[in-house]
Amino acid sequence: MTKQELIDKLNEDLADELGAIIQYTVYSARATGPYRPQLSQFFLAEVADEQAHAQFLANKIVSLGGTPTTTPRPVPLPGGNRAMLQEVVEAERRATAGYVQRAKDAEAYGDKGLVVQIEDFIRDESSHVEETERMLRDWPL
Repeated sequence: MTKQELIDKLNEDLADELGAIIQYTVYSARATGPYRPQLSQFFLAEVADEQAHAQFLANKIVSLGGTPTTTPRPVPLPGGNRAMLQEVVEAERRATAGYVQRAKDAEAYGDKGLVVQIEDFIRDESSHVEETERMLRDWPL
């Protein structure tokens, strides 16, 4: 793993985090129905974690000599609360899988501090998946 390859992969992760910030913000606004207050708050509560991840990634990219991306990943706009929650689960699963690979990449590059930080991200993203799956468990079709 070269430094530039690591920078490129971290920029992909940054694009995902920027997309997640947009996703949660927009989904919060689009929540409807009798559980709107709780669902809106759930989405907004996730923004802080995603912002912290994005800030760390941007700082790490700069410290490695790269330029952080300003382009988020595309954000799908599914219709309805259930569909938004399902999209969140998929996005968080992708993020978890990406961070598992990034921890391996950081290990290959020889940056143990980055490995540890990415492992914390894996814990965060896994927790987001579990919480959202619990919400969907009894959600009406």
